[in-house]
Amino acid sequence: MLAIKLAKVGKTNKKMFRLIISEKSRDPYGRVLEILGSYNPHSKELAAKAERINYWLSQGAQMTPTVNNLLIDKKIITGEKAVASKPGKPSEKRLGQVKAKADKKTAAAAPKAPEAESEQPAEAEEIAETQEAASEEKAE
Repeated sequence: MLAIKLAKVGKTNKKMFRLIISEKSRDPYGRVLEILGSYNPHSKELAAKAERINYWLSQGAQMTPTVNNLLIDKKIITGEKAVASKPGKPSEKRLGQVKAKADKKTAAAAPKAPEAESEQPAEAEEIAETQEAASEEKAE
């Protein structure tokens, strides 16, 4: 199946892209059927051959989501934008770490609150009472 996709060209920190058509699974930096234009992401400039793009689309070529969104922005084709990438799911390990950190933060903040100070003596009294009751039971 043919696909219209981007092939990266240019220098390391000055990337440019060619708009090409080739087999979907083929390396975009190898042999291509046709170069359909270029895209400069720094200036957001797209130079594309609209007539050739429409020809290849009529022949059944597909587009990558990024190319689809670029062509819709420049009004070369009509349609709806595609979702170019989906957010990943955070790992369970990471969620556990975040939860542990939040628990630790709330535990550290709890003694500083004025309400917590008033509750601590009540809890200490309850503990002392239970200890006295336990010692009385042992004594009997």
